Amino acid sequence: MIPSPPQGVWELGPLPIRAYALWIILGIVVAIWWGEKRWVARGGKAGVVIDTALWAIPFGLIGGRIYHVATDWYRYFGDGKNPVDAFKIWDGGLGIWGAVAFGALGAYIGLRQQGIRALGAFGDSVAPGIVLAQGIGRLGNYFNQELYGRETDVPWALEIYQRYDEVYGYSQTLGRSTGQVLATVHPTFLYELLWNVLVAIVLVIVDRKFRLGHGRVFALYVALYCFGRFWVELLRADEATLVFGLRINTIVAVVVMIAALIYFVRVRKGREDPSELRAAGDPGRDSADPDDTAASDTATGAAATDTDETGTDTSGAPGRNSASESSD
Repeated sequence: MIPSPPQGVWELGPLPIRAYALWIILGIVVAIWWGEKRWVARGGKAGVVIDTALWAIPFGLIGGRIYHVATDWYRYFGDGKNPVDAFKIWDGGLGIWGAVAFGALGAYIGLRQQGIRALGAFGDSVAPGIVLAQGIGRLGNYFNQELYGRETDVPWALEIYQRYDEVYGYSQTLGRSTGQVLATVHPTFLYELLWNVLVAIVLVIVDRKFRLGHGRVFALYVALYCFGRFWVELLRADEATLVFGLRINTIVAVVVMIAALIYFVRVRKGREDPSELRAAGDPGRDSADPDDTAASDTATGAAATDTDETGTDTSGAPGRNSASESSD
């Protein structure tokens, strides 16, 4: 059995230190660092990924929260609910679909501000880092005791403990563990983490072998992530919005996966010329070799083998506290 951490929040004076936030921040740092190396290896100018992230990250956070609130509106609106909780992003609840869509919009704006039009090449550069960041972020779900599946007795089952918080009382996400095991469940956060790491490795290998460009690496990332997410959703038993009797995230995963595969198949262009990755008048690296990306990925391979949206605890386990749960 896999034990859950005794708590997910530490009080540093008046400042709460949340494991959920720390893992997300670490994932973002890794994604920017790796994306920058891949962008430069493709012939882009150093610093572009960091500058673009200043637009993409806030847009992604807003989009992720909008998707979560829109698909789980019953958690924030209605009798006994406080709509103000919809703005408490620190309590969890980010939908990957909204985060990617709005993050891409932010990236587009950020690139245009720098005079760069190669959104596809940018997406190809950051795709492995993004999916790795998602896997890293799942460790925040582990500390929050959320995003797990149905009850099970498999040897790798996750133990969910009762927690107690002085303000909220007994909970599964807040406070410290009492040592009482509420349930043993499928660690779906771990399944998705491992799948995301595998996707990052596959993206690097396929990109290196076939020298993909014009957004095809990003499309492959989306398709592969959706495929894994579809199966993870089938294992979850927490409360969720249903459409035609199916979890909404299951339907979205299939639709987005099909759209990404269509793009990947139809766009047959190779990798962009390095000059396309620079603003007008920027000399850049005219001699950049597209295969230089392989060197970048080799240097960062250790990171890949080591990341809507957070998950929620299952409704089948007792002691739910909706104050800090999320369901994407």
